[in-house]
Amino acid sequence: MSPIDLVITVCAVLSPSNCEEQHLIFADGGASLQQCAMKAPPYIAQWVGEHPKWTAVRWRCEYPHSNDKA
Repeated sequence: MSPIDLVITVCAVLSPSNCEEQHLIFADGGASLQQCAMKAPPYIAQWVGEHPKWTAVRWRCEYPHSNDKA
């Protein structure tokens, strides 16, 4: 099974309109996109704990490069 990207939209705590996407590799062998989304909160909490100037506002799971155009 292909790895899954956990895409987190994060915004700066001191400037909530300053947002960006962070891509993490969701490494739970054989997980589906739905399982990734359900199991994501601990990964997100760890990332936010390591980056206290940012707060997570939403997330999604996708296969890498799924938005690339052929």
